[in-house]
Amino acid sequence: MVPVDDGASPAPIDRSVLERMQSRFVASRMNKSAELVEEGNLHLRVELSQEYYPGEVSARFEIRWYRNDDFNVHYQEERRDTSWKCRWDRHPNAHNSRDHFHPPPADSHNDAEDAQWPPDHRDVSRLVFDRIEKRIETLWERR
Repeated sequence: MVPVDDGASPAPIDRSVLERMQSRFVASRMNKSAELVEEGNLHLRVELSQEYYPGEVSARFEIRWYRNDDFNVHYQEERRDTSWKCRWDRHPNAHNSRDHFHPPPADSHNDAEDAQWPPDHRDVSRLVFDRIEKRIETLWERR
């Protein structure tokens, strides 16, 4: 059994879902790459294209999807001296409901908010991409 506060699920990773997501993300111009990372916990790492961001920014998100439809989607931007990150989660935990969101800029457990996510990975992906696109728009507006 997985401890409830480590961000993981008691279920195994669903490789087939990650592979389907990978094929979808690889086709998007917004993404520089989408690779399954085998080291440590299997996950999908998607590097976003820098041309979508103003200034010097590297951005990525990493996804773990489990066979019981638990998941973690962690988004992170890195600049020379700062980082900005948030996380969408569905997993057992002691700090919030099973579905919850760790808001930016630090994705802290202390700031986690209860949420409700769609059950299907395609809908979760759409929700995450919509949020990332809004973030990028905000960065351009602030420029």
